[in-house]
Amino acid sequence: MNRFINLIQLYLRIAIGAGYFVFGLDRLGAWGPHGSKYASWGDWAHFVAYSRKVMGFLPTSLADILAAIATGAEIIVGALLIVGFLTRLAAWAGGILALLFAVSMAISFGIISPMSYSVFTLSAGCFLLATVQHYQWSIDSLIVSKMRKSEFAEGQLTA
Repeated sequence: MNRFINLIQLYLRIAIGAGYFVFGLDRLGAWGPHGSKYASWGDWAHFVAYSRKVMGFLPTSLADILAAIATGAEIIVGALLIVGFLTRLAAWAGGILALLFAVSMAISFGIISPMSYSVFTLSAGCFLLATVQHYQWSIDSLIVSKMRKSEFAEGQLTA
């Protein structure tokens, strides 16, 4: 059962991380220009136009700043989750980020919009990932293992 849980947390961690990472980089044109096969946004201008609609209840200048912060956060959260470094912190940040996005979508477009795009589900998945006790196959796991070996060695030396 434990191995199965380890695989599930790995799958959840990589799926969420890749989603954040890929979508964040898309806004910077990493997957091609707007309208190309693999790009959703393709450039910053198309993303900012959409984010202004999502945050239409805020002043445009604030919406633009928040769009930049969200993009940076998504790329960082995605990368951290993929490699499993600061995983719990990254999962909490991803959960909060998705929740804020879902609430903004609900305010601007109605509750069906974030439900249709599973944004609340993404947020809940991040929060669930933040509750996992051990992140197998991660940098976090390697650090914990190294710390335990170091503590064990120190205990043997002083005995």
